[in-house]
Formats: sequence, C-alpha cells, structure tokens
Amino acid sequence: MRIIAAIDIIEGQCVRLTQGDFSRKTLYRADPVELAREMEDNGIRYLHLVDLDGARTGSIKNHRVLEGIASATGLKIDFSGGIRTEEDILLAFSSGAAQVTIGSIAVHRPDLLRQWLGQYGPDKIILGADFMERKVATGGWQETSGRDIADFLREYSLTGVRYALCTDISKDGMLTGVSADIYRELTSLEGLAVIASGGIADATDLMKLRDAGCEGAVTGKALLEGRITYNEIAELC
Repeated sequence: MRIIAAIDIIEGQCVRLTQGDFSRKTLYRADPVELAREMEDNGIRYLHLVDLDGARTGSIKNHRVLEGIASATGLKIDFSGGIRTEEDILLAFSSGAAQVTIGSIAVHRPDLLRQWLGQYGPDKIILGADFMERKVATGGWQETSGRDIADFLREYSLTGVRYALCTDISKDGMLTGVSADIYRELTSLEGLAVIASGGIADATDLMKLRDAGCEGAVTGKALLEGRITYNEIAELC
C-alpha cells in the first residue's frame, strides 16, 4: 500500500482543518516547501497537496506553492482544490503536479470528467469522492450531494476511472480511527484503486486500511503531530 503525506494550504501556509470546517483551522508550518523537503528527506515519495482556498472559491489559488514544492523535491504530487476547468488542469500540470484530483466536477459535470479521463488518461486523473455519513460532499466539503459513496464509485468504475481518493469527512482531522468496513466495501469494486483518507491516528490504522484492500492511504495530522513516524511508514510501504 502506498502511504501518501498530505499538506493542506490556506494563504500559502500549511494548515489542517477539523472535519472540513474552515473555522477550525490549525497552522502547522508557514513554509510548506520546507515541510515537503523534510518529508522527502525522511523517505516520503508521494504527496497529496490540497489548495483549500481553491476548494472553497472554485478556482486554483496556491499554484505557486505547488511550483515551489515540485521544483525543490522529487515528490510525486497529486494536486486538488479549485479545479473546475481545463485551464485549471493545465495550470496544475504545468506547475508540477503528476496527478490531479477532481471532486466537485465529478458530481456536477460527469460528462466533463469523462472528457478529461479520455484526454489525459486514468493515471493522471483521480476521482475525488469525499463523504459524510456515506453521502458524497462537494465544494470544499461545504455541500452534500445526496449520492451514496458506493453507488457513486460503482458508476465511475464503469467509465474508466482507475483511482478514487475517498475521504471520510466525519473523521478528518479527528484522529479517531478509520472506517475500515466502508473502505472494505469500496475496494470490492472491480478495477478501482481506492485511496483512503480521514481518521488515521496511528500505524495500526494504516494496517487496517492495507488489510481492507486500499491501494493507498493519505495521512496528514497524524504525521504532522508525530503520532505516525517516518520509520513506521517505511516499514509499511
């Protein structure tokens, strides 16, 4: 299982939200490039970089941070937040992203996501399927769609999606453990590589996700607060 470090950005700084609530923000580092370099020096190979300003406003705001991390490290970066148009995708790729995660568009414009899958390929486009109590959420987690997460992924698994990044919003930033049963259900969908996020508190949670069949797991707060060590990640990868 791939273990992917997360850096969330607001106004150019590394922060973490609790349950996607912008009013419950914790600042971790003023310089995300320095943090990314530190992660790479400690063996991290994959980074999930989230433009929270972009997710909330609907257009990319922190591509300079992406450029800085891409030029300073060799991390394989998945970028998300504020991607609504093809110009946004091109900006993300030209700024150094290896992949982009598409969430809101997948709910509101499935035809456009299918077009991008055909244009850029399923290895470049990750389906962002964040959920609260099994319902898919969009718009920086500010809106819920009413779509069941399993049904949503099942539909997209038949249209060429290869990777799905699924965040359990109810557990995000809470350090309360993972919803292994839900991920076990999602990983049973044929042809879909599921990346789990939300609730990871320690290395035991990573092992639970690995045993549930997840292709990857994203850890943010637990890594930043030292609840998961770089040595533990190296042993699990």
